[in-house]
Amino acid sequence: MRCPFCHSESSRVTDSRGNGNAVRRRRECADCGERFTTLETVLRSAVQVVKKDGRREDFDREKLLAGLRSACAKRNVSADRLDAVVAEIEGHVTRDGRLEVPSVVIGELAVDALRRIDHIAYIRFASVYRAFADLDSLKDALQALDEGRVPSFEERTRQLALPDDAPESDMDSQEPTPIVRSVG
Repeated sequence: MRCPFCHSESSRVTDSRGNGNAVRRRRECADCGERFTTLETVLRSAVQVVKKDGRREDFDREKLLAGLRSACAKRNVSADRLDAVVAEIEGHVTRDGRLEVPSVVIGELAVDALRRIDHIAYIRFASVYRAFADLDSLKDALQALDEGRVPSFEERTRQLALPDDAPESDMDSQEPTPIVRSVG
């Protein structure tokens, strides 16, 4: 590990702590004596995010974290809590081994997490993510939140199909195919 102060390649670990998703190591440079912290995480295979317009880009945890931080600005939500939310979303996205994930899935996971953490942050994020067309649609979202009618991510995904072996053209569509189930 290269020292950020003198760029020496010799340092020693003075403390290691795991937080479940990463190992935080406190290091001391053997040449200049300065201390610095490193964070060691598992590198996962690159998951492509399929945007609504069909573009693809690598999943970027920092971009997601920046959006969540923006929604939680001046709210009582800790950085550790937001990091845990990003880790949870990243785990959900990479868990099933898909190489591509629609951006809608990531957005809905983020909205759902914020709804559980802080209602103001939820409305801030949802207003940008869902791009409310007018004041009435924002009022509807507020009323649904107040009445507890906002479905969870799991409830919404039960209504949506995310095909496992769909041809690439199906993944490009903006709206997932609804699942029709008969009860009885």
